Amino acid sequence: MADYTISVELAGEDLAAIKTPLLFVALGNGELSQSLSGAVLALDAVLGGSIKTAIDGRDFRGARDEVFYVTGSANGPKRVALIGTGKGSLTGAKLKRAAAIAARHAVKLGTGDVSFYFDGVNKDTLESAVVGLNMGAWKYWETKTLPPEADRRAPLTSASVAVAKNDSNAAALSDGLAVAAGYGLSRSVAMLPGNICTPDFLADTAEGIAGRYGMKFTSLDRAGMTKEKMGSFLGVAQGTPQEPRFVAVEYNGGKPGDAPYVLVGKGLCFDTGGISIKPALNMEWMKFDMCGAAAVLGAMETVGRLKLPINVVGVFGATTNMPSGTALKPGDVVQASNGKYIEIINTDAEGRLVLADLLSYVKRYNPAAVIDAATLTGAMVIGLGTKLTGVFGTDQQLIDDVVSAGEKVGEVAWQMPMYEEYNELIASDVADVKNTGGRTAGSITAALFLKEFAEGYPWAHLDVAGSAYSETDLVWLPKGPTGRPVGTMIELLRARAAQ
Repeated sequence: MADYTISVELAGEDLAAIKTPLLFVALGNGELSQSLSGAVLALDAVLGGSIKTAIDGRDFRGARDEVFYVTGSANGPKRVALIGTGKGSLTGAKLKRAAAIAARHAVKLGTGDVSFYFDGVNKDTLESAVVGLNMGAWKYWETKTLPPEADRRAPLTSASVAVAKNDSNAAALSDGLAVAAGYGLSRSVAMLPGNICTPDFLADTAEGIAGRYGMKFTSLDRAGMTKEKMGSFLGVAQGTPQEPRFVAVEYNGGKPGDAPYVLVGKGLCFDTGGISIKPALNMEWMKFDMCGAAAVLGAMETVGRLKLPINVVGVFGATTNMPSGTALKPGDVVQASNGKYIEIINTDAEGRLVLADLLSYVKRYNPAAVIDAATLTGAMVIGLGTKLTGVFGTDQQLIDDVVSAGEKVGEVAWQMPMYEEYNELIASDVADVKNTGGRTAGSITAALFLKEFAEGYPWAHLDVAGSAYSETDLVWLPKGPTGRPVGTMIELLRARAAQ
């Protein structure tokens, strides 16, 4: 089993005594010369005042993502660098980003180890720093040939956080590693190409999680889904010879009989668009159309590690959307497992067809709430860009809690309207509903479509089309999968477990 985390330990507060090849000190605009902590001042005395000199000379100003190397010590950290966190107090989200940048610098230098310091430690900030160190250390090598040994940089395999060694901090460190493992699993699975990350691969990954943490595992193939009358999901899968997979993983950490929280993910291992085929340019990015399923896998990995006192079910549907002689055609009509008929207008609006049967299926769990995540619409990218997740739903308290959870972990979300008059855009002449209402209000009509199948429970829909992966380097993360919304899901579950 891949661990998906690096080794992280507590290093104590004596910065000058830490034996590390690289020490990063996080400072914000409000923590410069006049308000340096005692630990930093003690380190600066050993370094000959180089930190205060850099600040007084305005060579370093504490801006977000700003990195400034000062000097090092023969008997302590060999290199010392300052990293800015921007204006305002140090939050967990800011520290996660700063720690990730520190780790990325260590990866580029090939130091093999890095230490990270910040002032004002508490459970949230320490946990976030641990998560950030792991996210910055993550690197994809699965399908790449390593450089010649003489040219290789040492991978970042260990790190430390310069805080006091006590039980409280040790617990926060452990929790941070659990969250980091979820992010790492999600990103690693998402980065794999579609010929490796198949529906069977995702199902096997889920089975591995279930086995590690004593969860119940259910997997349905084409025949099993036919028995469940999942005609909407199977319609998408009928164009590919690969077996589609419906997967459910059930974690029972709460009281017997307590209603579970259900996480649902879209798992299109590759999306060509089907008969409504996408343009060839940049189609390779469509391997990331399974990021919703990857997030569910990552969240369930973390749930198992944290041993949350709550019942959680992780569900995803995995297939590929291919053009073929057996593929769905525009104008076809399929029937979902809840009995509703769907007219296919555009075969590239396939994710919602998979989710329709998943959202219908999970009603049997009598859930406390259902949260789905999907790279669902290009319209979401146009509307909110690549930094925000769009949130829709039927329960305002659940929506508020999702947005709050995302804010806390640096996965900012924005509530989108569920304007009922737009239902007319998905009204069909030959079925109960159309699978797309066209370009107008595309993300809203997609959510309204899903609402037709999310009946009988509080529901929130996360459209992560813009935020689950990035086509450019984000400074704190490389281009590729971001792991969103793993953190949002976990923070929401932890908050609900504490109620």
